[in-house]
Amino acid sequence: MSINLEELKEIYGNILLTLDRADKTPEVKVGFYRYVGITNKIRLRDDRIEIRISDILHAAPVEIHRALAEILVRKLYRKRVPAKFLEIYRGYIGQPELRERSVETRRKRGRKILNGSQGQNYDLDEIFDLINQIYFQSSIPKPRLTWSAQRTYRILGHHDSTHETIVISKSLDDLRVPRFVVEYVVYHEMLHIKHPTQIQNGRRYIHTPAFRRDERDFAFFSEAEEWIEKNASKLERNAKK
Repeated sequence: MSINLEELKEIYGNILLTLDRADKTPEVKVGFYRYVGITNKIRLRDDRIEIRISDILHAAPVEIHRALAEILVRKLYRKRVPAKFLEIYRGYIGQPELRERSVETRRKRGRKILNGSQGQNYDLDEIFDLINQIYFQSSIPKPRLTWSAQRTYRILGHHDSTHETIVISKSLDDLRVPRFVVEYVVYHEMLHIKHPTQIQNGRRYIHTPAFRRDERDFAFFSEAEEWIEKNASKLERNAKK
């Protein structure tokens, strides 16, 4: 049975009374929204607190909504969130059926902007095929490959398992960037296909020990890591031009 909005308002109102301790607590506005994934937001606007909850959680049990309310309100007021509330909430959304529903929702509602694998200087398709042959015996299924729309410097690569896409930062499509650096970033993202994200006790583990071991198998691992570290500020300056 789905929780109704009045019950939710009462849950948030009671927590606010406990944490705020003011004579008058803000008005509460809460609702379910069709977000791409399991996204929940809270903000204080004038004298009203607005809470937006993913519609994927509409049918979640009351205790899950109470835990989520504790998490959101405490974060809003910059207060420590007790571990028990995090465990309850993460345990729920970490269930296989919730994860599958979230992925399916992202696939249906989200969209991936593709800018093509052929850059001005480097061809991601060609690099992927070569890396796949050398390091994976051509066993990695080929996702869609694309350069990012903008030059980025904090995130040089990203594997989107939902849309089966690898995105590489346009900042690397530059002849001043050694080819082995581009290959390393592509190799890193391919490892995300070989070693998918694991969820244990509600926590997501993206870079597992096995992932890190394989990462060091790249022939120019140290050189690529060193180049990226030394040129981080240069990549940032070029991205902001």
